[in-house]
Amino acid sequence: MSFLFGRKKTPEEMLKQNQRALNRAMRDLDRERTKLERQEKQIINDIKKMAKQGEMAAVRVMAKDLVRTRRYVKKFIMMKANIQAVSLKITTLKSQGAMAQAMKGVTKAMGAMNKQMNMPQMQKIMMEFEKEADMMDMKEEMMNDIVDDVMGAEEDEEESDMLVNQVLDELGLSLSDELGSVPEASGAMPSGKEKASAKQNADDELQARLDNLRRD
Repeated sequence: MSFLFGRKKTPEEMLKQNQRALNRAMRDLDRERTKLERQEKQIINDIKKMAKQGEMAAVRVMAKDLVRTRRYVKKFIMMKANIQAVSLKITTLKSQGAMAQAMKGVTKAMGAMNKQMNMPQMQKIMMEFEKEADMMDMKEEMMNDIVDDVMGAEEDEEESDMLVNQVLDELGLSLSDELGSVPEASGAMPSGKEKASAKQNADDELQARLDNLRRD
């Protein structure tokens, strides 16, 4: 039946059509008001002219016409103000309709996102993430412990050397002198047994000197 009576207009189209009609009415009122204002000026000029000629009866008639003209001008101004208020309401309705459509679209999008969101899967992912993070922290802590052990051993060795040098300085001896007294083999590099024997000899000689100092 739409081909007989025409397509049914949507609320948005009806609002737009009414808005155009109101704008057209305001333009018509402006044109009529402009005509009346020009007519008012002409009546005023005629009244001045008749007053100079002494035609007071004509002046009274034209004065009444001037009053009516000014009254109509005020009516046209009030009518335009009322039409503008209605037009503003239509604009507000259009804005509210656009906002409602936007909220409707956002609501649909949020519903689709909520349907796609799998909470058990997200919980599983978060648990796996926490597990991997804990494992990474554990490995990092183990690496730090290894590094601390290595650096601590080097620091212990340096500290022990410093203590030995301090003791020897108090006794008037030098670690380099004691180690330098160890005989070096010429030619080939000494073997492990030779190094151990030389170190033992140096330690024995150092101990003997310390014993002699205690006797003194």
